[in-house]
Amino acid sequence: MIKPYIMFNRNCAEAFKFYQEAFDGELLAMQKYGDMPPSPDFPVAEGDKELVLHSVLKLTESGTIMGSDSNRELHNSEKVFISIEISTEEAAIKAWNLLKADGTIFMKIAPSFFAKLHGSLMDKYGVSWMFTVN
Repeated sequence: MIKPYIMFNRNCAEAFKFYQEAFDGELLAMQKYGDMPPSPDFPVAEGDKELVLHSVLKLTESGTIMGSDSNRELHNSEKVFISIEISTEEAAIKAWNLLKADGTIFMKIAPSFFAKLHGSLMDKYGVSWMFTVN
């Protein structure tokens, strides 16, 4: 099984709540840096204790993503997409409309020769998504 792991620039909790709403997902876990036992080998600054150490979000029946906050500035990537197959056009359009806000559309979601709907975009968090409705 392969599960995409997304690193965020100090906004993982916000992004995962956004994705949970878009896909009617189920947040399975969210641990913060402040939840860790104190250790001199891994000190956590007071301002970083609310950052996400590890989170798991179930998007579809068989699709899960994981994520956390990075300790360094990360830049957007168009080389990797999270490809999500959604069972209904209505669910796809709902998620698409939320994720496209303040994002960049690469290919507008529309009927294609291989699917009822297909499209791709980068959301406001710099994560690239590919939607398919079969």
